[in-house]
Amino acid sequence: MDNNLIVKEYCNEYQAQVVDVILDIQQQEYNIQITKEDQPDLFSIEEFYQTGNGNFWVAICDDKVVGTISLLDIGNHQMALRKMFVDKEYRGAKFKTASTLLNSAMKWAREKSIKEVYLGTTPQFLAAHRFYEKNSFTSISLKDLPENFPVLRVDKKFYKYLVN
Repeated sequence: MDNNLIVKEYCNEYQAQVVDVILDIQQQEYNIQITKEDQPDLFSIEEFYQTGNGNFWVAICDDKVVGTISLLDIGNHQMALRKMFVDKEYRGAKFKTASTLLNSAMKWAREKSIKEVYLGTTPQFLAAHRFYEKNSFTSISLKDLPENFPVLRVDKKFYKYLVN
């Protein structure tokens, strides 16, 4: 395993790997009762995420998708950060996959003059909570989300990031 991680904009050739990486983390690692049928956006990434100011990225290492992140355009110069997942073998300081993905997405947001990025996550993702807080995301309540933020059934914890 080399540390030759690159972040690329999503294209259809990665679709099966994206679904596999996300479902494996959700179902196997965290035992979240969510199926691919519960996530139709995974089968129309270009139409769902890569519209308006939105985009979807994959982290690739040795021709394998090892992480994902997306920014969903919700209008009003605001984005929803969605589908941030990193294969457990590629987490941590060695690869810096999560940081690399987040930095790519936030650079995109700044270039698109986005003011705020919001996200919802599950209570189980404690390491993710620490990661977001370490990266200047502020914990907020459900009522503090913009009304156009798409709250998912599994989301119980919410964050806001001010893009500068």
